[in-house]
Amino acid sequence: MNARSPRLVHTGNVVIDVVMYLPHLPQVGGDVLASGSRITAGGGLNVMVSAARQGLPVAYAGMHGTGPFANLAREQLAQAGVDLVQPALPDVDTGFSVALIDPTGERTFATSVGAEARLGPEDLARVDLRPGDVVCVSGYSLAYPSNGPALAAWLPTVPPEVTVVVDPGPLVAEIPASVLGAARERADWWSCNEREARILTDHADPAAAAASLAARTGRAGVVVRTGPQGAVLATADQCLHVPAFPVTVVDTNGAGDAHVGAFVAALVAGLDPVRAVRRANAAAALAVTRHGPATAPSAAQVDELLAGSLVDGA
Repeated sequence: MNARSPRLVHTGNVVIDVVMYLPHLPQVGGDVLASGSRITAGGGLNVMVSAARQGLPVAYAGMHGTGPFANLAREQLAQAGVDLVQPALPDVDTGFSVALIDPTGERTFATSVGAEARLGPEDLARVDLRPGDVVCVSGYSLAYPSNGPALAAWLPTVPPEVTVVVDPGPLVAEIPASVLGAARERADWWSCNEREARILTDHADPAAAAASLAARTGRAGVVVRTGPQGAVLATADQCLHVPAFPVTVVDTNGAGDAHVGAFVAALVAGLDPVRAVRRANAAAALAVTRHGPATAPSAAQVDELLAGSLVDGA
């Protein structure tokens, strides 16, 4: 791969996921025995793994700490072939998230933040962007007291030949209005799920929400991920539903991240937005058939699903 090839530059957060598979969520004050568990790096890593498995070079521009969780995060970033932009922060470990997965594959989170929540202006100054790069911005970062203002000040300086993709994430309601506005103003692509789109627009219908978001954000367009229904793509000249691929769901943890990473890789590869969303839908469909979180498929696996489906040829 050429050293000057376009990259995904992720400014979000790699955390450690403590994942537990439960027969049901515990009642308040109660307990429940997990049928299985795992401890693995997650958060922004899932997006980066997804893009890397589609063949796109990736750099992590977020923060990482010093300690056992940080060591695990760096080990798994290295395994995925992700370059590190920032030095390790001393005296603070990387944070972690407890993910509770119920029998339907739905997940519930609680997060304890660490070094990843300490991104500042001097750290973003280390990010050396080049034409064709794609910067991925996470809503988790936008919600953090240090990261959010730093990103809000930095995003307007990102050159126009660099694409910015914003995923507001589950904490969208907690992002300060000024920070959210800065991200919205610079975003080329805005990718979120139905719940996040509804919070941002008050529209329960994903198509209406996508059209509303496209009217006020996204220089190129908006993708609203609708889970088993696929996704809605809204641009200046179209708003259409891109269907999903029917699969048996095992674990939805990381599905949205797999979608974003594959979508970015497809855009960099030169696919038009509709086919990029179809490819992302295929990646997300394959991801939910496996226990996660970093279950994004390879490019060959996505190719195989697309080749065998009428969805891509519709």
